[in-house]
Amino acid sequence: MLPVLFAIAIIAILLFVIIAGRPEEFTVMRSAQIAAPPEKVFPHVNELKKWDAWSPWAKLDPNCKMTYIGPPAGVDASYSWAGNNKVGEGKLTITESVPSHLIRLRLEFLKPFKATNTAEFKFTPEGGQTLVTWSMTGKNNFFFKVFGLFMDCDTMVGKDFEKGLAGLKSVVESTAGATS
Repeated sequence: MLPVLFAIAIIAILLFVIIAGRPEEFTVMRSAQIAAPPEKVFPHVNELKKWDAWSPWAKLDPNCKMTYIGPPAGVDASYSWAGNNKVGEGKLTITESVPSHLIRLRLEFLKPFKATNTAEFKFTPEGGQTLVTWSMTGKNNFFFKVFGLFMDCDTMVGKDFEKGLAGLKSVVESTAGATS
């Protein structure tokens, strides 16, 4: 019995060391080229009500309750959501808005888990087009370090960012083409 307990203790210690050694922070980043200048792309991210047209999460729960708070766009524009288990519950607030260049957001998850992350959209002009880079950074607490052993957050969230950027590209390019 003692050798079994000793083996279990060694495995537990090794597992703890592996988990503790995982990164303290994470970053997920994806980019897409959009055939429109930054001033045509920027409003689709800066005005939160426009997110429904391209957000990868908007279609996951058609009954999700959205509550918009503050100004319709720019710094202090915010919305909270409460939905099914695919979208959870939380709040998104624009904390910095530099027209046609940068939007920084505070992203607070309440359910299914609590976390506070920072998301950014950078708009880089390239000819008559825009390179949009969407990133999210945050802290890996013990729970997320364990979760990271079994699920790759970059791949999981990155796929959603790719869908969102493809949706943003589609919306902007169809709108820019109609108004040019």
